[in-house]
Parts: sequence; C-alpha cells; structure tokens
Amino acid sequence: MGEQGKLSVVQAVGADCYRNSSEEDTPHPRKLSVPSRTVQCEILAESSVENNYPGVTGDITMPFLLCLKKNKSPVPLGRSIFQKHTPPIQQNYQALLESCLKNKCLFIDDNFPAHISSIGTGPLLKKLPRNLQWKRPHALHKSPVFYAANRKQLDLCQGLVENCWFLAALEALTFHQDILAAVVPQNQSFERKYAGIFHFRFWHFGEWVDVVVDDLLPVNEVGELVFVSSVYKNVFWGALLEKAYAKLYGSYEDLQIGQVSEALVDFTGGVNTRIKLAEAPPDLWGILTRATYSRSLMGCQTHLGTTKVLKNGLVAGHAYTVTGIRKVTCQYGPENLVRLRNPWGKIEWKGDWSDSSYKWELLSPKEKILLRKKKEDGEFWMSLRDFKIHFVDLMICKLTPDLMSQEDGKKWMYSLKSGRWVKGSTAGGSLGFCNGNFWMNPQYWLNVLPVEDSKKNLNSCNVVISLMQKHSSKHRNRAPHLFIGFLLYKVDLQYQESNRKLPPAFFTQHQPVNKHQVFLDEREVTHDFHLEPGVCVIVPSTLEPQQESEFILRVFSRKHVLREMGGNTSFILSKEIVDRYEGKIWEDFFTRHFEQNPEINAVQLQKILNNISWRNFQSFRLNFSLDSCQGILALLDLNATGTLSIQEFRVLWKRLLFYLEVFQKGDKSRSGKLDLVELHAAVQETGISLSNEVCNLMAIRYGDPDLQISFESFVCFMLRVEIMGEAFRNLTQDGKGIYLRESEWMMMTLYS
Repeated sequence: MGEQGKLSVVQAVGADCYRNSSEEDTPHPRKLSVPSRTVQCEILAESSVENNYPGVTGDITMPFLLCLKKNKSPVPLGRSIFQKHTPPIQQNYQALLESCLKNKCLFIDDNFPAHISSIGTGPLLKKLPRNLQWKRPHALHKSPVFYAANRKQLDLCQGLVENCWFLAALEALTFHQDILAAVVPQNQSFERKYAGIFHFRFWHFGEWVDVVVDDLLPVNEVGELVFVSSVYKNVFWGALLEKAYAKLYGSYEDLQIGQVSEALVDFTGGVNTRIKLAEAPPDLWGILTRATYSRSLMGCQTHLGTTKVLKNGLVAGHAYTVTGIRKVTCQYGPENLVRLRNPWGKIEWKGDWSDSSYKWELLSPKEKILLRKKKEDGEFWMSLRDFKIHFVDLMICKLTPDLMSQEDGKKWMYSLKSGRWVKGSTAGGSLGFCNGNFWMNPQYWLNVLPVEDSKKNLNSCNVVISLMQKHSSKHRNRAPHLFIGFLLYKVDLQYQESNRKLPPAFFTQHQPVNKHQVFLDEREVTHDFHLEPGVCVIVPSTLEPQQESEFILRVFSRKHVLREMGGNTSFILSKEIVDRYEGKIWEDFFTRHFEQNPEINAVQLQKILNNISWRNFQSFRLNFSLDSCQGILALLDLNATGTLSIQEFRVLWKRLLFYLEVFQKGDKSRSGKLDLVELHAAVQETGISLSNEVCNLMAIRYGDPDLQISFESFVCFMLRVEIMGEAFRNLTQDGKGIYLRESEWMMMTLYS
C-alpha cells in the first residue's frame, strides 16, 4: 500500500453448526456449516491529529481513501427495481379459530401446507424417511398435551433439521417464563376450544408478528416426529413452535443454518452483544454476573473441528445455552464456574467440574449437594478459564441495554428506524471504496442528551447501536447476507442544525468515532459506545457499493433524539424501557450495602429487607424477623460462611420479587395472609407441584395458629421447597429416590 496509508482486512470464521465430511460414529444428526466472516477496515494516514473522540483510544488519523482490489469493477450507478423484504402473511388466529369451531372442522393452513414444499427443496429431503406422513397429535397419542407447565426444562429432542442454534436459544427462554409465555401463548390446548389451529409470536424486524399453523406434523412410518419432539411423547408445543418458526422463514430447511444470537432476538426483540472469548475483556465475570441476574439470555458456541464429539465431551461447532454462573469456595480459594446445557439433552463436558470430576470434593457438602448433578441431562459446570479456552463466542441478548454500562435499574430510551440501500440512490458502500459515494448512504442525526439522575460520569453516556439487514427472499437461507456495518461521527456546530445530509467533503475531513469499522456477513451488527453528550451522525452501509437491501437501525441510550437526515427529517419517537425485575433497588441498595460490606450477615439482611420500599405492596408494612432472615441465610449460604455475597443476594432479590407477585395474586382478600386454599393456588402459580399433605404440613410449620401464611413465611416456605427440590433432582439417579451417606443426610436435614 505504500507509506502514505494502508487498509487492513482481517477475516475470521465462526459457526454454530457445521457439516463434517466424515460421518462415522455419529451419535446425533450432523451439523451444518454457518460461515460467519468479519471484515475489519482500518483506515490510516501519515498525519495524525489529537484524539478528541470519546470511545476511541490512541492516535486518530485523517482518512486516506483506498480501493480494495476486486476481481470485477463496481456496478455503475443506475436505476434498478428494488427487491423489498417479503413480510410474513398475517392471519387472524382468533377469527380462524372461531370459524373452525362454528363449522366443526379442523384448520388446514394453505399458506404452509402439509406438503413436501414446506420442508424444502435441498439436501434435507434426502434425509427424510420413506412414506413420510403428516398427522395431528390426536393420531399420535391418546392424550396429547400442548404445554407441560410443571416442567422446569424444555426436554426437547433435535430432529432431522440441524437447528441446535434454535433449541439453544429456546432453552434460554425457560429462565424467563414471562418471555416464553409471550412467544408461546399458554391458553392453547388439545381439549378446550380445539380446532387443529395454534399460534406463536415472534419479533420480526421491528414488530411482533403472530404466526398461525395447523397441527399437521411430519412423521415416519411408525408415527414418530421427524423434526423437534419432546422427551414426553404426549407434549407437542416444541414441534408446533418449530413449525411456526419454519413458516416464518420459508421452510424447515431454512432452519438448517443459523446463529443462536438470531433466534434470541426473534424470541425477545432484544439487542445482541457478542464477546469473542479469546479476546474477552478483563471483567468478563462481572459481565456474566450482570447478564445472569438481569433480563439477559445467553448462548455460546464451540470451535469448529473435524471430530464431532471431542474426547473432552464437547461437540465441535455446536451451540450451547449458558444457564447460570456460580462463585464457589474451594479449599485453595474461590473458583468462578459457568453452567452450560447441550440442547441435545445429553453429551456433556468431561473435564474439571464435570459431573464425575474430583473437584467437587473440594467444596463444602452443602454446596456440593446443591450444585452437582450426577445425570446425563446435557447440563454441566466448567470453570471460567476452561470456558474461555473451549468456546469461541459468547452471545448475550439484552432486554435492557445496561449490561456494559453498569447503569442498572435505570430507564432507557429506544428508537427504531427502517431504511434502504438502493442502487443509484442510497447504496454508497463503505468508506474503503474510493468511489466517492459513501455520503449517499442513509444518514441519521443522533443527539445524545445528558442524564441528570446518573451517579456515573455525567460526561459519558452509554449508547448501543444495532444495524440489522432484512433478507429480500421469502426463504431465509436462499439469499446470502451482505457484509454490513456503520460509522459514527461527532458533528461540529456548523452541521448540527442542518437537515441536509453531510456532504462528501465532510467524510474526507473528519475521522469516525469507530475508526476500526467492522463489517459482518450476519443479520445484525451491534456496538456499544461511551459518548459525550452532543450530536452524532450514524451512517449505515454495505461493504461494497451498489448492494441493495432493507435494514432497521435501533438506538438505545438513557436519553436521546433520533431523526433521519435528508428527505424524511421527522423525529423518530422513542419508547421507554424499564427492567421490571431490577428497578431502583439495584443502585439504591446493592451499591450502598455491598460497596462497604462484600458479604452481609443475617442482621444486615434484616435491615435491608425491612428498609426496602416494596413495589406495589403499600397496604401494610412488611416485616422480616431476625429468625426468618437467619433461615433465609441458612438456605442460600451454600459455602457455609454465615453470610450472603452480592451474587447470593441477587438470587434472593429476584426470587423475592417473583414471590411477591405470586403472593399478591393469591391474596384475594387483601389481608396480607394466605389461607390453605390460597396457599395451594399460589404454589401452583409458581409452577411447582406439591401434594396436599406437604402443603398442609408447611402451613403448620410456617403459619400462625389459624394456619395463615404471611409473606415473610411464604418466602421461607418457597425458598425451602425450591432448594430441597433442586437437591433431590441433583442427587437422584432415577427420579424416584436418593441414597445418602450419613453426613449428607445430616447436612440435608439440619442445614435449613
């Protein structure tokens, strides 16, 4: 490139699932290749200027525009017929259901028929069984069930479609039952108002869409589902959800290739952060902690390889769900552990902290009992150190964009704008191409406003920007993704008031905030910025000029104003996001109590709980006794230190808010207490099944003389039920009973 400047292009390959050339000893369906490439353009020149841009470290330079060498010259400017994204067909579920019930017929979906065309046209067809048939669940089981609410885990089995990425994302939903219920409406069944029709909701390029399907499912000759099925043969919600997702994206075959991050966004409407674990930030454990105890869903993927199942038990090129984290206290000191789940429901890690690892003997008996599972269920622990070595990417889908900023419990603003790159008009390509057309790309004026109630640095505002491309084909995998990215520029006063697009000269005279521009051939590119309050301009583009696509631009910040520059200059309305499970408690109490006391005892716990302004519980004052707080601490203090860490308190706080919602729903008389009937209903509302005898016994143990249960007692009762249930599931081998040594028996019966 010479000494005046250089353009470096770095390519990296990552995948969720891949296809191996070798097929011997295959315990599961093969995995399909998902090439994910990154092009990073770094534009340098000889003369540098002082760095005045927040978020950029080191010297910045004036841009020196260079051409990438291409085999063919760029397409000349000219008119073209723009291929718009094909939106999903909208069907009215309620109207169709009522029509079928009135006419006493079962629904048949002509828009996604029970035909080979709905499966696909490519390699998937070769894997189908002979005499493929489509049958309804009533023909497959005498008592089909739509959804089993008392199942804590998915218990789904991957079928012939190689979509571990889809199942890994679905697994993450089970930790947020309210989100799962939004995707999978629970008021559906094979009994009441059954008409062979079901519906599911997905976030699809900026809006929630309702996808309707009939319940005709593909089966083999013996009546077994060929795609997703449940371990419990009478449960069908997973198979029907997969069918709806296949309909949304064109066919079952269109689910063959994908990334767990895409499915997480489709299920939640959240925004993704991707962390390359080989280059993980120093505070990775802090990021994992905030993600685990806030409204975030996490997935990850292993390295590609020629062997499917490695000697260490991991599956190469495979998607996993991150299901939890835990800091444990070993004899040699603390250890950070990550819990993961293989969506296949089996095949587990065999290294340190696996089910059979000697490392568990280094923990207290109580901690070992409540964390270790000795069963082949696909879920396992590993150290953070091993996690960073054996996994490539960590994907975090944030429902509130406070993960990186640590501005927890605050209100956030969210803006969304749809746009297009049109050949000859707005498809200018990246700055790296010396065609002078970069300024033609759509431009968005962003005014980042200061937030007065922030206790952080008033001169630094966290801003999350997401760019997502829409596929033009009805079929998700038939049109390859373009390389997309965006540049962010701070704008001088002379340009701030103008509604006109920034001229070509601006981009030759100013350096972008993100000078290391990254282009990904993925659906979404997301970046976090720490910016000073002021005006910026966002310029989304494709890597090459004259490439056409629709896109959506999303901006999250504490406070901002966004509008498009040029033709349509109207302001884009912002929506407010609040994390309902964290609230103001995070900053007001977590910071205040745990900055001074990394661990709190029962007296400090009592003080915190009795001084919290409990949300929506104003009819009378809650009062936690010291005895109750000692009981709570005994239940949650796994490493037997006599105190709770901030991590253990976050677990408790999340459970308290959930119990409070359940308690208030069950307290019909608003007396502040539950009678026996209300207690039974409240326990069922949590998704836990208890016999009448156990409920009655707990009412005697925790209730007043009239067997009335206060909220304080309900908390102690539910914590004990949940923890003892978890201990049983971890210790049992067959789900029917457990065998304990005397020391384990004493620990189980005395510690709570």
